[in-house]
Amino acid sequence: MTLDSIGKKYGITRERVRQIENYGIDHVHKSEEYSQEKATFSELEELLHSLGGIVVEDDFLGHISKDRSLQNHAHFLLVVGEPFKKLKEDDDFRHRWHVNEELAKKVEDALRKLYGSLSTDDLLPESDMVNKFLHHIENISEKYKNQEVIKRWLAISKNVGKNALGDWGASNSSNIKTKGVRDYAFLVIRKHGSPIHFRNVAKQITQVFNKKAHVATTHNELIKDKRFVLVGRGLYALAEWGYMSGVVRDVIRIILEKNGSAMTKEEIISKVMKERYVKENTIAVNLQNPKYFKRDKDGKYSIVPAL
Repeated sequence: MTLDSIGKKYGITRERVRQIENYGIDHVHKSEEYSQEKATFSELEELLHSLGGIVVEDDFLGHISKDRSLQNHAHFLLVVGEPFKKLKEDDDFRHRWHVNEELAKKVEDALRKLYGSLSTDDLLPESDMVNKFLHHIENISEKYKNQEVIKRWLAISKNVGKNALGDWGASNSSNIKTKGVRDYAFLVIRKHGSPIHFRNVAKQITQVFNKKAHVATTHNELIKDKRFVLVGRGLYALAEWGYMSGVVRDVIRIILEKNGSAMTKEEIISKVMKERYVKENTIAVNLQNPKYFKRDKDGKYSIVPAL
């Protein structure tokens, strides 16, 4: 219960509840029973250090026991134990416990800097996110510089998170906070690493995210979203990979514009094949369209100027 709800139950202010709580804890500290449990508090303190020195409350209690009743007992010991300090949840961080204020401040400052360095499009493998975090934190013990500890520190922040595929980024990014078929499809294709048929995209969404994805719906969502580029019959790639959007004719036009001069059929086919999974004959047929392309006496093609 919150201090406010307890105060309402007994008809007193929340500040009075806080005073009574502090008074009770002070009595516990002076008791014989408290001094007899020195080994227990030392064990808890050692566990907290081994987990990183500052840990999300639920994570810490989960390491102590999976039993909710035993977790409540452990929480009581943390509350009355003099070495332990709780930092309450706020806009940036979750409830967390620590035994070293200086370390806690360093970790939180580094988490703020880490979030500030991320764009909404950033999506990093776990090892890269760990290294990026270490870049923002200074003068910490070598015993904390391991992946498991850093992952626990990352979990303190509400502003960074990881998706179902294990990649990290800003928690408000669609790459992390996936909301629909388009976001799931983006992650599936990115994980695949190369163009993939929309039928397989739908299948992967169902398998990886346990979300039913209809083939037709998946195809429609891929068509609508600029993050995806159709590169062959039903084959989609990510625009961030550098593929050009548009039909084969558009790709030929863009290639000729970038080249700045006429090109042979073989040169055009070679470049188009890097952008599209189509037959060479399909490219050749498009080049024969006199409305868009012309062939000079040297057999090279260029764009027909717009009227």
